[in-house]
Amino acid sequence: MDNKAISPDPAPAALLLEWYDGHARDLPWRVKPGARPDPYRVWLSEVMLQQTTTAAVTPYFAKFVARWPTVEALAAAPEAEVMAAWAGLGYYSRARNLVACAREVAARGGFPDSEGELRKLPGLGPYTAAAIAAIAFGRRAVVVDANVERVVARLRAIEEPLPGARKAIRAATDAITPESRAGDFAQAMMDLGATICTARDAKCLLCPLASLCRGRATGDPLRLPVKAAKKARPRRTGTAFWIEQDGAVWLVTRAGRGMLGGMRALPDDGWSARADGHGDPPLGGRWQAGGVVRHTFSHFDLELGVAIYAGDAVADISGGEWWPVERLEAAGLPTLFAKAAQLVLAR
Repeated sequence: MDNKAISPDPAPAALLLEWYDGHARDLPWRVKPGARPDPYRVWLSEVMLQQTTTAAVTPYFAKFVARWPTVEALAAAPEAEVMAAWAGLGYYSRARNLVACAREVAARGGFPDSEGELRKLPGLGPYTAAAIAAIAFGRRAVVVDANVERVVARLRAIEEPLPGARKAIRAATDAITPESRAGDFAQAMMDLGATICTARDAKCLLCPLASLCRGRATGDPLRLPVKAAKKARPRRTGTAFWIEQDGAVWLVTRAGRGMLGGMRALPDDGWSARADGHGDPPLGGRWQAGGVVRHTFSHFDLELGVAIYAGDAVADISGGEWWPVERLEAAGLPTLFAKAAQLVLAR
């Protein structure tokens, strides 16, 4: 599809905003159509929603704003506490960037209101910066997430497979983004993709853009956007080590960068996205098999065996901390290691 052939078209925005005024989703970070939300809540929700569902984010968002109601409060929080509160939400680099961004915003005296300045903040890529600029500050910005991508690919019948089609999809989105109510328009597009024009269904009879949709006119809108064939996911293996003594389990803090960086975890044998684990146990002595947990990361699958220490009392171990087993939920273990702990504790 030739981007130069895409000319501004105000009709989709007018139809969509009229629909949004009566059908906007009620979400804890949202305000009513036409109102201006708190930039902190917009930013926090958009960071949490990256590659994560609304249903998964909602309880975390509520927990965060109750504990840290302002960006200044979050900026003052110890990083370890924020990482623990984030546990289970995945993509843990977002939590580290969240703290770094909050501290920079607090030092600035508030969020910048332009897309360009927002891009300079830690952890804010093109989509997040555009979404905050539009939703929190009413700036005209082209906001394209997975829902918008699908809606526009169908609306304009963009046949090129993803990811190559993204340039054409962005150009087509730009052509229908209005100067006013850009934030409401962006959220309306997201809502349309989440509730009407979904990946598995196209409820065209309910869609406010049905009369303009070229994908619907083809008779098979569900085939759009066209996706390239998926590559086989690599499978990795590793081992986590459970060392328990006097009602406490030995936890380590993972390196700040890399998989699950900065999180408390069980010690392991050094598995990574690129290689199976091969390291030695943290202690000599007897170990017994405790079962296997399986976990899916964004780019690979992991089979993690759990080895339980069955040797003598531990007298010489360093580089971690003893954590009471009865308070293990408060440690903020990532989902992978929480699964491993549940496996052991269920024995």
